[in-house]
Amino acid sequence: MNEKIFKDRTKKLALEVIKLTEPLPNTRAADIIGRQVLRSATSVGANYRAACRAKSTGDMIAKLSIVEEESDETLYWFELLAEAKIVAAEPLAPLMKEDDEITAMTVASIKTLRAKK
Repeated sequence: MNEKIFKDRTKKLALEVIKLTEPLPNTRAADIIGRQVLRSATSVGANYRAACRAKSTGDMIAKLSIVEEESDETLYWFELLAEAKIVAAEPLAPLMKEDDEITAMTVASIKTLRAKK
């Protein structure tokens, strides 16, 4: 997958999470988890953009590792939203699938870069 498509996918994920979190119920749990998923999901794209500007292979691996961590964290918050029944599982399913694909592609990129190094 090329850089532009991946940037677009990570941005789209962030925008979808923004839409998801706006109507969350006004409860303490929903507020805390909503803030966390919003923070981690928007961080995925921001850190990917930073990785695209890396100064070295090592720098790129380090930045992509942050993308991996934030993407995996996003999946955790999605799971909590569903399991706590704050959000129905059905609307979360496509977001979880996309986030899982982003994580897998990031891991594959990191492995490729490490093999080249």
